[in-house]
Amino acid sequence: MNTATTGLAAGMALGFAGYFGGFWAFLLVLVLGAAGLVAGLALQGDLDLRTRRQR
Repeated sequence: MNTATTGLAAGMALGFAGYFGGFWAFLLVLVLGAAGLVAGLALQGDLDLRTRRQR
């Protein structure tokens, strides 16, 4: 899945959460999506969290 498709899916999920669940559901989906993105990038090797912790 390329970046544009992933962005489209994330935007649709946020839109559905905002429409059907309200503002707090929108924020929950946004925060959990960001946490999933960071975890996925770290597991994939594109984000090195050790360099961030050493400061």
